[in-house]
Amino acid sequence: MDLSGASTLVTGGAGGFGEQTVRRFAAAGAAVVIADLDEGRGNALAKDLGDRVRFERTDATSQESVAAAVASASELGPLRAAVIVHGGPVVGARILDRSGAPYSLDGFRRTIEIFLTGTFNVLSQAASAMAATEPLDSGQRGVVITTASIAGFEGAVGQSDYSAAKGGVIGLNLTAARDLSPLGIRVMSIAPGVFYTPAYGPDEEAAQARWGAGVPNPKRMGRAEEYARLAQHIVENDYLNGEVIRIDGAQRFNMR
Repeated sequence: MDLSGASTLVTGGAGGFGEQTVRRFAAAGAAVVIADLDEGRGNALAKDLGDRVRFERTDATSQESVAAAVASASELGPLRAAVIVHGGPVVGARILDRSGAPYSLDGFRRTIEIFLTGTFNVLSQAASAMAATEPLDSGQRGVVITTASIAGFEGAVGQSDYSAAKGGVIGLNLTAARDLSPLGIRVMSIAPGVFYTPAYGPDEEAAQARWGAGVPNPKRMGRAEEYARLAQHIVENDYLNGEVIRIDGAQRFNMR
C-alpha cells in the first residue's frame, strides 16, 4: 500500500512514537491527522508539517472523540492507515503493597481503559471508515497498526495492569486481522522494548545508562524513529497481517 496520497490517522501523534510516525508518513506524501490530547505539541507539529497535516484533540477512550478524528481523516481522502500509539499514566505498583493492601481496582481499570479499550475503540472506528472506501487494485482497503509492548509477554514487577492491557492488545491482534480480512483490512501490532521518548524526561544520558545497558544488542534504548520506520514498512508491505512484531534488541524483561 502506497502512502503517497493516502489519508492516515495517528492516535498519540504528538508523543514520541507518534510524532516520528506522523513526520515519516507526511514525508512519504500522506495526509495525516494527529489525534492527541496535547494541544500545544499537536498544533505545533501540524503547523510545522503543512496543510496536509492537521491536529484533532482526541480522547482515545471516547467514542465521540475518536469518531470526530476518524471523520477528519476521511475528509482528507480515503483512510488507508491508522497507527494507535497513544499512551497515558501508569502507576507502577505491586498487586499488594508492603502492608498487604491490594492495588486500587479503579487504577487497574483506568489502565485497561486507556491501553486496551482505547485501542479497540480506535481500531474498530478506523476499520469502519476503511470498510466504506473503494478497494485498491490489490483488493486492500487499509491497515491498522496497534502498539503492544514486550511487557505484554513478560511483565516486570509492578506492571500487572499495564501487562494485562498490553497482553490484551496482543491477543486482539490475530482475531481482529481475521475479522477484517474479508474487507481487505490488515491488522498488525508492534511490541516495543525500552525506547527513549519524552516520557523519560530530558536527560537521555541518564536514561540510557539505566535502561539501555540491559538491551543485548544494540546496547542502547530504541529510538522513536525506529518504531516509525517499522510502521511505514508495515503499511507498505501488504503481506504483513495478523502478526505482533517485537522491536526490542532481543531484550527480555527480568523480575525487577
